Amino acid sequence: MRATLAAAAICVSAVTAAAQTVDTISYSLLMAGHPAGFEKDWHNPNGSWHAHYEYNDRGRGPSYDETITLAPDGTQLTVTTTGHDYLKTPVAESYSVMNGTGTWKNSAESGSAPITVPVFYNSMDGANIDNTILARLLLRAPGHSMKMLPAGEAHIDSVSSVTLHANGASRTVIQYSITGFGFTPVSLWYDTDTTLFAIPNSWMTVIRKGWESSAVELIAIQTVGDSVRTARLAASLAHRPTGIVVFKDADLFDAVTGKIVPHTTIVVQGDKITAVGPNAKVQYPMGAQVIEAAGKTVMPGMWDMHVHTGDDDGLMFLQAGITTVRDLGNDVDESLVRQKRFGDGSLLGPRLILAALIDGPGPFAGPTKLLVDNPDSARAIVDRVAKLGYVQIKIYSSVKPELVPVIAAEAHRLGLRVSGHVPAFMTATQAVKAGYDEIQHANFLFLNFWIDSVPDTRTPARFTAVAQKAAQLDLGSPTVQAFVALLKAHHTVLDPTVNVFENMFVARKGTIDPGYTMVADRLPSGVRRGLLAGGLPVPEGMDQRYKDSFAAMLRMVKMMHDNGLVIVAGTDGFPGFAYDRELELYVLAGIPAPDVLRIATLGAARVMKMDRSLGSVTVGKLADLIVIDGHPAVNISDVRKVSIVMKNGVLYSPAELDRAVGIMPN
Repeated sequence: MRATLAAAAICVSAVTAAAQTVDTISYSLLMAGHPAGFEKDWHNPNGSWHAHYEYNDRGRGPSYDETITLAPDGTQLTVTTTGHDYLKTPVAESYSVMNGTGTWKNSAESGSAPITVPVFYNSMDGANIDNTILARLLLRAPGHSMKMLPAGEAHIDSVSSVTLHANGASRTVIQYSITGFGFTPVSLWYDTDTTLFAIPNSWMTVIRKGWESSAVELIAIQTVGDSVRTARLAASLAHRPTGIVVFKDADLFDAVTGKIVPHTTIVVQGDKITAVGPNAKVQYPMGAQVIEAAGKTVMPGMWDMHVHTGDDDGLMFLQAGITTVRDLGNDVDESLVRQKRFGDGSLLGPRLILAALIDGPGPFAGPTKLLVDNPDSARAIVDRVAKLGYVQIKIYSSVKPELVPVIAAEAHRLGLRVSGHVPAFMTATQAVKAGYDEIQHANFLFLNFWIDSVPDTRTPARFTAVAQKAAQLDLGSPTVQAFVALLKAHHTVLDPTVNVFENMFVARKGTIDPGYTMVADRLPSGVRRGLLAGGLPVPEGMDQRYKDSFAAMLRMVKMMHDNGLVIVAGTDGFPGFAYDRELELYVLAGIPAPDVLRIATLGAARVMKMDRSLGSVTVGKLADLIVIDGHPAVNISDVRKVSIVMKNGVLYSPAELDRAVGIMPN
């Protein structure tokens, strides 16, 4: 199953016209509606299938060729894939069946298994032609299900069909739902001969060339169907109390003081906290729903301050005890709908705070429709999103430096926060002076000192340069300390997302990403397999340097905290589980666990000026709180043991949420 990623500009193909045949099938890859890349599938003279797949995501993105031979029953006899993956690591994947045994090898794994029934080999790096082969096999299989290698089982269901019209032509396509690869079903559209037609998504769409205009219609149809599924989940998984709820005899984490207050009782009525105090002094009526919390920690719901959420991510956030998230870049219109649905409970998820992602046009433009190239367009877009209810502007890497103060001034005039990447050809120092309230990602704190050698941060150089040089930066130097003083003077907030860089700098192909070793075996097989993919390609002799640079990044975060800089916990990654790791990394950096819990709760609420109603377990505030079977103020990893979640007075069971997305019990 092809996992599609964000993209922003067309790559130049290495495929020559001579290599293709008259039966070539061409696909466009669109990112936020913009051309991003392509795939071409065709038959070789020997009857095998060949596919070329590539796209460019701001300098990242895969490019590979896949050749497949099929047995008479439609299963793969051989699969060979070469090229490079999303992070430009060489790809050399193979699968073959011989004498009743399937054998596979790729950059992350190798293995073999006896084949006694038809199976589908799920390529780690493969083209979308795999989806055509899979669908044809599943539709013929008993029960429309079949085993996969290296692990798992796939199942297909027919959902709907529609006749599309474009460029004077019409075409009937069929929607199928395939499960077995991740947390939720995947919608794919096929021609009547079961050739893949489209995988539509607002983030990235694969669609038959010439039919790009139909993507919006297909996404709309999927949205209606998904709404039915998610509404059914919401009805079964949200437990709405009929009366007063009491959390009795808890160890309460006081987010104001950072202290644990033992033997505390909390009373909730409706969506508000109505009483908090010692067990002996808090009264509640007979018939109240009492949750025994002796020996457990009750604390405010946590905040993930850097997400790019989709509809299906809501369950993952809630199961982790995250009751509020800040989306830092998504489809500007879809996000408003999602915010409303999270709020009214028709879609399960946390409270959603929206920031609008603004970038400049060009080959490295980010995944957004909000592109600015002059002061007038910049002000107009800021005004537009402010009227829509957005509370923050996130500036991206291709914005012209001279437009940053224009955007910041207009945003501040309208009461919006300003944050983002540091645009290319600009330093973090300059961005703060131009009006940034907050900086996303710790790598930009290091790049501030290397503008001469790394001026263009639109490319992956913003990662690789830090991996190669961060360990050598003297954090105690006058230059670095002057930067810290500047940030402090401007009250600049930092959103370091260090879990992202642990993956990039420390993860290695063939071993589980270090941030997920505690949970990998609980995840669906396809998700677990993805954790073997590794991070950035590591040049010869640089393995330890990359690891040392990540350690330097943690030291930078600790130094900023010690100097009084406000840090917010954001992930920009895997919903839920990445957040647990982000908090663990702050403690690993040397920040005390109680301080980390304050960062995760009241600190975030204060940054977003929502601390009058959220962020602490206080009488009169909204009833966002969680029960943890442990003591995270002592052992931060106990944040992984959330047993009850309450958001706006509604109760959720993380165990039930986990089962709904195929996560094994903790």
